[in-house]
Amino acid sequence: MTEEKNESDIELTPTEREWDEEADDLRLKSVGWKELWLKEDWWAIWVGLGIVIVAVAFFLNGGSIKWIAIKPAKWETLGQAFSHFGTHITQYLAMFAMWLAIFVVAVKAMGYKLSEYIPAFIFVFIFSVIIFMIGAWDKAHHYNLEPPLVALVLGMLISNLIGLPKWMDTGFRVEFYIKIGIVLLGATLPFTLIVWAGPVAIVQASIVSITTFLVIYFTAKKMGLDRRLGATLGAGGAVCGVSGAIAIAGAVGAKKEHAPIAITLVILWAIVMIFFLPLVSRAVGLHAGVAGAWIGTSEFADAAGFAAAQAYGNLAEHLPNIPGSQDDSVWGFTLMKVVGRDIWIGIWAFVLALISTMKWERKEGQKPNPAEIWWRFPKFVIGFVIASIIITLISKGYSFADYNKMVKPELVGPVKTLRTWAFIFCFFSIGLTTRFRELAAAGKKPFAAFTTGVVVNVILGFILSAVVFAGYWSNLSH
Repeated sequence: MTEEKNESDIELTPTEREWDEEADDLRLKSVGWKELWLKEDWWAIWVGLGIVIVAVAFFLNGGSIKWIAIKPAKWETLGQAFSHFGTHITQYLAMFAMWLAIFVVAVKAMGYKLSEYIPAFIFVFIFSVIIFMIGAWDKAHHYNLEPPLVALVLGMLISNLIGLPKWMDTGFRVEFYIKIGIVLLGATLPFTLIVWAGPVAIVQASIVSITTFLVIYFTAKKMGLDRRLGATLGAGGAVCGVSGAIAIAGAVGAKKEHAPIAITLVILWAIVMIFFLPLVSRAVGLHAGVAGAWIGTSEFADAAGFAAAQAYGNLAEHLPNIPGSQDDSVWGFTLMKVVGRDIWIGIWAFVLALISTMKWERKEGQKPNPAEIWWRFPKFVIGFVIASIIITLISKGYSFADYNKMVKPELVGPVKTLRTWAFIFCFFSIGLTTRFRELAAAGKKPFAAFTTGVVVNVILGFILSAVVFAGYWSNLSH
């Protein structure tokens, strides 16, 4: 007689665990208002907007949060680096305490074990400081040692060569950190720019997303794969990476193994694109805004895309042959990925749920519910927009000179620094949760179908970003 295992006793791979957690997250729609403190998207809003509101309150009263928003200064010798850290150790400890207190409240409310999260986050924070210091080296740009890329590579080396206990994955909250970073990004992205470039981003994203989805879906069908797997793979490549694959898998009633296959391929190609897209952009001398838009069009995950866009933006700040600024690159990526692609996830889920229930299944009398659009919608985008509106309204009464003299260093700058910390937590966590042995298990046919979409996505994204809409993306900051 075999002994049944409880669900909590079953060992899941990190990819399966991510699917399981996200599936549970989607089922939160049945708890009504409780999702406001149970769902990761909402906690990203509360944390991100909370930081922005506190920063605004200090600014309006003549102060600033820049004391606690500390970051490593530029250095030439290790002695200078250690001297800076020793002088500002109190500020680093205060910032660590701030992040830890915020995250402890959030992850406890979301149901994770603090005994696992706290030591894992301490590990993440210590290495994030080291990564940030490496990026502050005066020769870092020459050797392409950008913090996002260093964080990713270092995390993958630790994960695959050394290995960490699986329970530490509780502290490697990739999606949570990136969503907080995106909300904070809203405070550095003028709402007027979203209004101006948003329609272009949506048009470009729609062209690429629909084309990529159809290519992957029909290639998968041609290869004899289950159409539900084809839809899940298509969504992962066309809409919103991991979240898109999970949402569409639920919408079409995919088998449980379908989402992990799609997630694995999304992660695999997202990592490749982190290095490929900036490398090609640098080789052809793309404007930072154009490169950011291309990355936003052709990357498959928010976190990986931000790593690539920020890395290229850093190069633009320091290399004379790359026009534009870091803001151009990050803004172009955000408008394309967050405004152009991510916000459509609910609509895609609803449309495919409609197709699945009305055409593929035709049983049990199931009807798609329009409320699915809301339940699938990435809520953290709301926080991103609100943060942008808040800072835009605060800045409205200042001249451009006064904005650069007062608002930028005292209000926007510190928020941007905290945003960078959140991104480094995320990039390092991506590396720590990437196990190459798991990426090899997706299968040849799904890999071939998804890769076909990747090729179309990258080529079409480049044409639209660097040719058709190049005028918009190269003038974001003008």
